[in-house]
Amino acid sequence: MNQDIIHVYFMPGMAASSKIFEYIELPENQFQMHYLEWLIPSENELISEYAKRMSELIEYKKCVLLGVSFGGVLVQEMSKYLNVQKVIIVSSVKSKSELPKKMLLAKATKAYKLLPVQLVSNIDLFSKYMFGNNITKRIELYKKYLSVNDRNYLNWAIENMVCWNQDVDLPNIIHIHGDSDAVFPIKNINTCIIVKNGTHVMILNKYKWFNEHLPQLILA
Repeated sequence: MNQDIIHVYFMPGMAASSKIFEYIELPENQFQMHYLEWLIPSENELISEYAKRMSELIEYKKCVLLGVSFGGVLVQEMSKYLNVQKVIIVSSVKSKSELPKKMLLAKATKAYKLLPVQLVSNIDLFSKYMFGNNITKRIELYKKYLSVNDRNYLNWAIENMVCWNQDVDLPNIIHIHGDSDAVFPIKNINTCIIVKNGTHVMILNKYKWFNEHLPQLILA
């Protein structure tokens, strides 16, 4: 294989499958795309331990990691165990200081422990929680992308998102964020590339922006 090819690993958001990247295209003469899927976490597994386990799936050195939402948190944790070329996060956060107040409150009150029980049996509620109020009418579409409904995974994922304890931004993170993100409001994000009218699911409905800009962001 051409040694100049850049290997890009894509990590979906919470409970989502790699199908969320189905519209993303990178020039095949420059990039090879690899898709990661969520593993079921072990009991009481720390996110650092989970990230180390996921990093063992990365075959190519000096690769690029791209993660969406909670997947963005995970690829940052994975980068601590890998020699990566770049880390790109989409619709995500770089530290706990960028988390919205409702998540910080959920952490302080441990309210997040009550949420997954409802989510497991209610995909509509889960989609609304993840994607915002405007997604309700398109719920059938998102059933296609939300594929992980394991109770242990959901408990683990929500707790580790809400309780992520990263104090400072990791260096050289490329952060792409929509100015209409209802899950992680842009007002809490300190430095990022802003996508106009981008929502929390812009990896799906703004894919043309990503197809146009990702190559140059990776190569820069």
